[in-house]
Amino acid sequence: MVALKRFARGLGSTLCTLPFALFGQCGAGAHKTIEVRIEPRSLIGVSHDTTDWRRVATPNDRERLRGWRQAWIAALAKASASVNAGTLTADPLLFDPDRALPGATPPPGAYHCRVYKLGANGTAMHNITIYPEVDCHVTRDGAVSSLYKVSGPQRPVGLLFPDSSSRAVFLGTMVIGDETRPLNYGQDVNRDLAGYVERIGEQRWRLVLPRPRFESLLDVVEIVPAPR
Repeated sequence: MVALKRFARGLGSTLCTLPFALFGQCGAGAHKTIEVRIEPRSLIGVSHDTTDWRRVATPNDRERLRGWRQAWIAALAKASASVNAGTLTADPLLFDPDRALPGATPPPGAYHCRVYKLGANGTAMHNITIYPEVDCHVTRDGAVSSLYKVSGPQRPVGLLFPDSSSRAVFLGTMVIGDETRPLNYGQDVNRDLAGYVERIGEQRWRLVLPRPRFESLLDVVEIVPAPR
């Protein structure tokens, strides 16, 4: 029980103060604070310095992570048959399921993120949908990093857990519209997110979200440093 409380305090200090610029909602220069908490699950015996994503992820998200390759295959099959299939061939590194280089977690800083939704999940979506580039941030506290989109109608926010030298695990939730606070992870299965972060090139990463609840079979988020 002591170990559980110690972990919860450490996790809370990492997640409870993510700055969030609310563009176009409350006037120029307006800022809010996103409070993010991932509920520790079955963490008895885990020390403050250990962050095992398997003890945090919900059963549904563990299943999604296990099925990452099947999600890639299904999404690429639909996207390859799309009229916009040239998007895939124009950037083979971004859409190579097995591309993963050492240095999975981006260093702290400001980034630009672009979302590619592959494989329509429903009749209202295209098999390839590309969203405009938006600002993202990565922060770090100990062994855990946080990743969050600053703007856009759908804003993933969550933690990056170390998994291997070439892969980090993302667990988080989706903030939608003018919301300024995400739901706690595990509170709403339709908002929970689980995926992998991988480095695919020099100063270039991606967040892969298999089987998101809406719109697509696979989301690929390109992550590159913002110009200084």
